[in-house]
Amino acid sequence: MSYGWAVVGAGMVMTCVAIGSMFSLAVFLQPMALNTGWSRSGISTTAMLDFLCMGGAAFFWGAMSDRHGTRPVVLVGGLLLGAGLTAASQAATLLQFQLLFGVVVGVAAGSFYAPMVAVATAWVGDRRNLAVALVSAGMGIGSLTISPLAGWLIAAYDWRTAMLVIGIGAWILLLPAALLVRPPPATSRPAAADAAPDDFPLSASEAIRTPQFAAIALTHFACCMAHSGPLFHMVSYATVCGIAPLVAVSIFSVAGIGGLAGRIGLGLIADRVGTKPTLVAGLLVQAVAAGTYLAVASLGEFYALSIVFGIAYAGVMPLYAVLIREYFGPRIMGTAFGAVSMVASLGMALGPPAGGIVFDQFGSYAWLYIGSLAIGLGAVVIALGIRPMPSRASIARSDPAAAA
Repeated sequence: MSYGWAVVGAGMVMTCVAIGSMFSLAVFLQPMALNTGWSRSGISTTAMLDFLCMGGAAFFWGAMSDRHGTRPVVLVGGLLLGAGLTAASQAATLLQFQLLFGVVVGVAAGSFYAPMVAVATAWVGDRRNLAVALVSAGMGIGSLTISPLAGWLIAAYDWRTAMLVIGIGAWILLLPAALLVRPPPATSRPAAADAAPDDFPLSASEAIRTPQFAAIALTHFACCMAHSGPLFHMVSYATVCGIAPLVAVSIFSVAGIGGLAGRIGLGLIADRVGTKPTLVAGLLVQAVAAGTYLAVASLGEFYALSIVFGIAYAGVMPLYAVLIREYFGPRIMGTAFGAVSMVASLGMALGPPAGGIVFDQFGSYAWLYIGSLAIGLGAVVIALGIRPMPSRASIARSDPAAAA
């Protein structure tokens, strides 16, 4: 259906604005600390709250989209995101900022990715890997656009004005995009080739209790924990290495370029060689790249490594949604992928405060990158253990009552 690509485009806009706004906190970190006297670890804790709230809300929003449709979910999410950003720009204390940017923005951000992936793949069932990659690519575009915009606005005005402008811009972009979202027609929900009810007999509660779901969720958790710290502290680390703040923001943008290429490129590779092998290879590259940050110092080295890191960490992200659909089908995808996203967000939540604590304690980010390397290798091991789902015939042989 041609309109399906309009839905995919709306999903790109939503993930761009939502995730880009959240990740722009990395650009705000240093100027906020200097202007307010708030500690880096305190500001970094806001990012932890973002990811925790985004994860918990993703499960809720995914279930709501399965039950009530995607449009009302993303409309409410758009209203909340703009409100959280504009209110956070006026926060007088660190606690106020943490509640507004960490809780309100985090809950709002959780309303977009899982519901839009579910509805986009239902619209474009024959090209779902590309659809997932494009919706996910909006996150990379957010790093390329909103973070540099934040850096420019901070340099031209101050961090409060910059955040206020981004919040108003979020309303302007998200609300019209949400109105473009329509339920998929009955002929595409589900696609005849891959969504017969007998092919995916599990309910959401049954799927969440399978070892395959646990392995996918734990892999995503370790993956996010490995890259969230290096990503959030990338700009700050570059300035510690002597790179000017505005130039350091460009390193974050270069990682976004790599991420954009990785999301689409690894999705296309997965179509050819399979989702799981592509995931394992991407996780291995991510782990090695995180550890390699210990060895870089010059701008050129940062650019080169950030491209590789961006390709790897961002390229594996859409693959989890594809795995969930392949293993559990489209009928419960919003709920199942929302649950996986909730677990993954716990991993995302741990990296930023860990980096802030490490720097506040040791004046260096070295242990952050060593830990990211080790956790990234752990994600590789877990991913290798993801087993295929048993066929319905094998379930019937082992438990005839369950197959009935």
